[in-house]
Amino acid sequence: LLANFFGLTTSVKDVNVLLEREMSEGISSPSRDNDSTLLNMGNNSSILDDNTKSDSGLPEGRSKSSGLCFSDGKSRIDYILVYRKSSSQSEKREIFERNMRAEGLQMEKEASITNSDVLFLKIHAPWDVLCRYAELMNIRMPFRRKIFYMHRRHKFMSRMEKRINKFRGWLPRKPMKFDSETLPDLEEKESFTAPFSRSRIHHFIIHNKDSFFNNATRSRIVHHILQRVKYEEGKNKMGLNRLLSNSSYEAAFPLHEGSYHSKNSIRTHGAENHRHLLYECWAWWGVWYKYQPLDLIRRYFGEKIGLYFAWLGWYTGMLFPAALVGLLVFLYGLFTLEHCQVSKEICQATDVIMCPICDQYCPYLRLSDSCIYAKVTHLFDNGATVFFAVFMAVWATVFLEFWKRRRAVLAYDWDLIDWEEEEDEIRPQFEAKYSKKERMNPISGKPEPYQDFTDKYSRLIVSASGIFFMILVVIAAVFGIVIYRVITVSTFAAFGWALIRNNSQVATTGTAVCINFCMIMLLNVLYEKVALLLTNLEQPRTESEWENSFTLKMFLFQFVNLNSSTFYIAFFLGRFTGRPGAYLRLINRWKLEECHPSGCLIDLCLQMGIIMVLKQTWNNFMELGYPLIQNWWTRRRLRREHGEKAKASFPQWERDYNLQPMNAYGLFDEYLEMILQFGFTTIFVAAFPLAPLLALLNNVIEIRLDAYKFVTQWRRPLPSQAKDIGIWYGILEGIGILSVITNAFVIAVTSDFIPRLVYAYKYGPCAGQGRAGEGVVNISHQLKGLSDSADHRQGRAPYPNQCFPLVYCKYRDYREPPDSAEPYAYTLQFWHVLAARLAFIIVFEHMVFSIKTLIAYLIPDLPKDLRDRMRREKYLIQEMMYEAELERLQKEKNEKKNKDRVQNKEWP
Repeated sequence: LLANFFGLTTSVKDVNVLLEREMSEGISSPSRDNDSTLLNMGNNSSILDDNTKSDSGLPEGRSKSSGLCFSDGKSRIDYILVYRKSSSQSEKREIFERNMRAEGLQMEKEASITNSDVLFLKIHAPWDVLCRYAELMNIRMPFRRKIFYMHRRHKFMSRMEKRINKFRGWLPRKPMKFDSETLPDLEEKESFTAPFSRSRIHHFIIHNKDSFFNNATRSRIVHHILQRVKYEEGKNKMGLNRLLSNSSYEAAFPLHEGSYHSKNSIRTHGAENHRHLLYECWAWWGVWYKYQPLDLIRRYFGEKIGLYFAWLGWYTGMLFPAALVGLLVFLYGLFTLEHCQVSKEICQATDVIMCPICDQYCPYLRLSDSCIYAKVTHLFDNGATVFFAVFMAVWATVFLEFWKRRRAVLAYDWDLIDWEEEEDEIRPQFEAKYSKKERMNPISGKPEPYQDFTDKYSRLIVSASGIFFMILVVIAAVFGIVIYRVITVSTFAAFGWALIRNNSQVATTGTAVCINFCMIMLLNVLYEKVALLLTNLEQPRTESEWENSFTLKMFLFQFVNLNSSTFYIAFFLGRFTGRPGAYLRLINRWKLEECHPSGCLIDLCLQMGIIMVLKQTWNNFMELGYPLIQNWWTRRRLRREHGEKAKASFPQWERDYNLQPMNAYGLFDEYLEMILQFGFTTIFVAAFPLAPLLALLNNVIEIRLDAYKFVTQWRRPLPSQAKDIGIWYGILEGIGILSVITNAFVIAVTSDFIPRLVYAYKYGPCAGQGRAGEGVVNISHQLKGLSDSADHRQGRAPYPNQCFPLVYCKYRDYREPPDSAEPYAYTLQFWHVLAARLAFIIVFEHMVFSIKTLIAYLIPDLPKDLRDRMRREKYLIQEMMYEAELERLQKEKNEKKNKDRVQNKEWP
């Protein structure tokens, strides 16, 4: 009988599983999807007894007042639709609601307490409707419990395990895990699951019909029905989304399961509902160091949101080793600061005069004035930087490969291995545009609107042109920042405040970064509108195609917008300034900005540090602060209109309606923020080793911010299924490849690692001896690449406050002195350094890509124990099918014997 139960899946644990034989007494264990698993935390007794529950699965007396049921106190509210009496779409709503009743849904209307124009339509799905559509949707439900067993181990291993467990008993319990004795039943019961079937309903574990389908599943079924109900005569005049878009309904959402806070402690009185349990175990700031209860998140919000938080938690956990190594690299630079030969020589170079960095007001400076900046540069650019760049490239690969394994475990645990996304509905805009042209759908065999080849690709070309134009806008914005830096450095050099005047270049960089951040935020608003316009111009056929196209555009826009200035500082700042007497000028007027005498890396560090801190702070404020302010303002208005205690008497649908809706793009903003942070953490990490640490600190806060927002500030989003993170995984892989290239160029071009190496082994005191010595560096032509300049002979004299005699000034480059046979020609050391840089880039990239490819090959996508469980599951299925067939044959044989016996008795 069980032969048709194909595709059975189980949840994964650290032990092998054995199918529990079905007891002859017919006793079954509770369902893993049972909503009545909220326990009394003090004595482990259920606060929701199956024998005393009402039909709604809630205690009597609380059902009606809590606003989770119809006025009869029994029919659970599975979905809420909100509309206004003044809306002009009443005819469509009437037809829609009439067709909903024809599908078997029950409805009840109730006016809003706070707004007489607003009406709430409460929807309840009876048991037979849930069963019918659960079968149509192939929803997997539990039908057999499992028991667990451990591998048989050698006696020696068993004794060792006993001693280790005894030793662990003396240690404190793991602080990051929830105590199962204090908060029991955080993990759901393990069961075999199978697609629901009404003909085999007796095989499923059903203790209570109203709690067999949990709230998330009930809401998903109702939403599935509403998407297929017609509101008007016509081929495609159906679906709730269309009614929301034409303002027939104002809002549609499933209800939260009551309040998220309680006067009583969860540890003494138990959780009042799953929302309360989620708040105490996940969204409350006091549990910031705890692991996330992913099963609870999935049960309440659905698999799609559960996968996002699983990915975010995995990413945050993987940041720990990256942050630790980055911090060690920084500390290594700090502890070796006194032994750094470069900073020593810069600090002692009191007789080396540097050329002015701008045309007006900028004074001649001693090289020793850059002593502090040289020391700060050493903190980030030291001997461990190359190792850290290789480590981060490997880390990105390990992170992605192990996430694939983690995702496979979650997909297996959450019954998503065999889940396939349903064929998306055609977008109404696509249907309206191409309704005249039709062709047969090869999957459904039904006629559908068709977009011809020329129209499709002409729209794609226009969209690509728009993307290219917006990238040019970003480049123009960067050009504006460059002009600001060129002009402002002279202004700060003449500033009245001595601190600003003496640090004019750093002040210019800092203010330019802040202005750049403001431009980034403003352009992001513009880019969202442009991406929306271009995506709609392409006319994607389905919602998933629209979402992927919009995601790719928004990521491309924001990535270029966020990193364009960083790329300029890393690879272009100070590279094309020319030389004294032949400076390259911007619009033939302004001299291009030069790097600081201590190097360009200090500018890159400032850029990354300021942008990363400001952007993460702004994102956190917009994610939580903005909804908090809006909800506070709503509560304030309600208190003013209805009194201080009015909100406590509001039903649940009224309270949820006054919360903020989830943004229109779903989890897009959350993923985009983290993906951009991942890019910042990996792409220029060689210049800023503390980036993983800043990302880790932000993500620890981000997890609880998002949790608090989902549980307390937003309406409950529709639970939906997904088996991976979609297009974002491909973007992560692309960032990982780009990070290898950029870090190779940062080390070779931006930092002074290669010039130091060339000097040490070719031009230093120990050159030719196979080791790098610490001889005195010839600052003019060697390590720092400073060449002489007769700039003062061109009519510019030293400023009055400079009393030292000036013959030559120096600048960063590898050129011959002005009195040589070939003035200002590149020296041989320049070509040696250039060749070494190119060789390093090629060797570094090939080595790191080889390591990444090897690691990706060695790490399988499926863990071995998971593969074994899947194979064992297939074996168990075959056993179950064999037993079912034997049982059927035995039953037929017994029936035949009984029939023959009856016939023999009747023989005269």
